[in-house]
Amino acid sequence: MKTLNVNGESRQVDVADGTPLLWVIRENLAMTGTKFGCGEGLCGACTVHVNGVAVRSCQTSIDALEDGAKITTIEGLHPTNEHPLQLAWIEEQVPQCGYCQSGQIMQAAELLEINPSPTRAEIVEHMSGNLCRCMTYDRIVRAIEKAAG
Repeated sequence: MKTLNVNGESRQVDVADGTPLLWVIRENLAMTGTKFGCGEGLCGACTVHVNGVAVRSCQTSIDALEDGAKITTIEGLHPTNEHPLQLAWIEEQVPQCGYCQSGQIMQAAELLEINPSPTRAEIVEHMSGNLCRCMTYDRIVRAIEKAAG
């Protein structure tokens, strides 16, 4: 049994050692905003924050987390879904299929937390590990610039 702080709420999970955080979030906690992409930590669709750091939840084992670890998913980024990034994503009409977008937003949220005024080059560098099969990269960058602005 492990206790996690998920989106500000203490949650107990009883899963086998080695279970990826992604499956704990989706299957045990019934939060489906975090997506399964490649399962190898290469695409970023499953990005969440662990203690404020963006991680690939498909590659983060539950037993690697300390008891009480603070997990933030897309559902917990903002209580009314009005985080500046979420609003900019809508304004810039970023999603096409939308599948990767929660991971994109979580990666971008980490960037703005570390650097509230990133340059275009810093945005591109920070987001380079998150893939979008619809190729909406220009809109993603514009949305991050708008949220930072």
